[in-house]
Amino acid sequence: MIFGLDREARTRALIERYTEKGAMIATAESCTGGLIAGLLTEIAGSSRVVERGFVSYSNEAKQELLGVPRELIKDHGAVSEAVVRAMAAGALERSRADVVVAVSGVAGPGGGTPDKPVGLVHLACARRGGTVVHREQRYGDPGRAAVRLLTIDDALALLEDAIDQP
Repeated sequence: MIFGLDREARTRALIERYTEKGAMIATAESCTGGLIAGLLTEIAGSSRVVERGFVSYSNEAKQELLGVPRELIKDHGAVSEAVVRAMAAGALERSRADVVVAVSGVAGPGGGTPDKPVGLVHLACARRGGTVVHREQRYGDPGRAAVRLLTIDDALALLEDAIDQP
């Protein structure tokens, strides 16, 4: 119960839905540092659903692991819609997953700027053969752990929505 009963129950239901559909998930994580994959794999039987996870905390890792173009990061910054979409696309291309969720943000307590404050997180969810859905969240500054947990919750919501798409 690392993540709490409610979050784990929600994830268990998600794993069951993906199992029923025969669909696989991959994650591409920056600000959460692998916590989304950790939550998914906390559930017994998740190996039927979790294909792999990429922890791409540094800009270099985003480039090397996920193929995010250096110029994209330079032009938009690592915490941006453009980069998180590229992370999702790269993870989909570099995995056997059917659905990928990607996140990049400023968890704090430092690192924020006026344009990209602490609590800003970009999330993207890509389906093989489908579109990429993007969400921008501004959680404020409730603390590093809270930003990361809120990001996990929104990533779960994207994965829940993705499995219901035709």
